[in-house]
Amino acid sequence: MKFYDSFKSPLGEIFLVFSNKTLQSVSFDKKPSLKRGRAPEAFIEQLSDYFEGKLRKFEVNVEPQEGTEFERAVWFALRDVPYGETRSYKWIAERVGTPKGSRAVGQALAKNPVPIVLPCHRVIESKGSLGGYTPGEDLKRRLLEMEYYHSMNFSGDEDGK
Repeated sequence: MKFYDSFKSPLGEIFLVFSNKTLQSVSFDKKPSLKRGRAPEAFIEQLSDYFEGKLRKFEVNVEPQEGTEFERAVWFALRDVPYGETRSYKWIAERVGTPKGSRAVGQALAKNPVPIVLPCHRVIESKGSLGGYTPGEDLKRRLLEMEYYHSMNFSGDEDGK
């Protein structure tokens, strides 16, 4: 059964789409036209912990309902970008075996259906500028600043919890 729930974050309301206990999408601006349900409590706790700086890596089943094989490879490679750090589009391109595919990586990231959980906000241009972010460059900047600030004040275990 597919449903949506919402989460009030410091950055505004976030809409979460699940199929049973599997996360399918995250949206900052578009309330899904689905029946409302309840996201798994463990995931809501993880989101809260993330925004409080207590969680570095999400533990949730993620299964986007769209995307090519390349796009999915790019999205899941985002899990390798450490919390509070950034990597370049080129770094991701090399990671997925397409060293000259920086532009294609950018296009795939623009379609990432699960931002924050698959942290495309941590990908920037090689020269250090932010690059794009579908939910908005200001939101990207705020996420990066929040993670940087929390990473400077973190005292969790090595697993990021």
